[in-house]
Amino acid sequence: MRRWNGIGRVVALATFLVLATAGNALAHCDGLDGPVVNLARQAIAKGDVKVILPWVAMEKEGEIRKAFDLTMAVRGKGEKERELADMYFFETLVRVHRAGEGAPYTGLKPAGLDLGPAIPAADKALETGNPQELLTLINGKVHDGIHKYFVAAREKKAHAGDSVEAGRAYINAYVPYLHFVERLYNDATTPIAHGTGEGGHAESGQPAPSTEHKH
Repeated sequence: MRRWNGIGRVVALATFLVLATAGNALAHCDGLDGPVVNLARQAIAKGDVKVILPWVAMEKEGEIRKAFDLTMAVRGKGEKERELADMYFFETLVRVHRAGEGAPYTGLKPAGLDLGPAIPAADKALETGNPQELLTLINGKVHDGIHKYFVAAREKKAHAGDSVEAGRAYINAYVPYLHFVERLYNDATTPIAHGTGEGGHAESGQPAPSTEHKH
């Protein structure tokens, strides 16, 4: 089946990352093998809290410094104390980080969770400096989604005038097609700002655009 080569790579990249963010990105930040906890381990190993401070809001820096100092003071007392102190710091750090995103803290997630393909591909692109695999993944998913909804709507449109039932079947395919395309466009053209919550991706002070089609 012929692919639609006209889909822009940059548009596809922004779209797919936004659609993936609400679920797996949350587990990515909350995981015991995620970037926040991994940097927290480095901060503890180096005895330098500044390693992790970029992940928290400026106004919360004092809380993290205090938690770090307590952790460093306690962890030298024994193995159990070290484990408890480290976990206290991880939990405090992730909780404060999530609060800065406008999202609730639901506890640390175990290491090794399946994050899906998008998040690992995005991280790998940054590590290698080559986004080609990420773009290929995203372009394929965007193409497949549009093609699926288009084919369904097109097929139903051909028989929409045959009966009321056929007309309704067309509308039931047409509306999801429009919503899907509109959502792709809105997500691809709306700036994403850190700290807007799990579902929000508008710049601070600006609501995310509606994906409801007006009839």
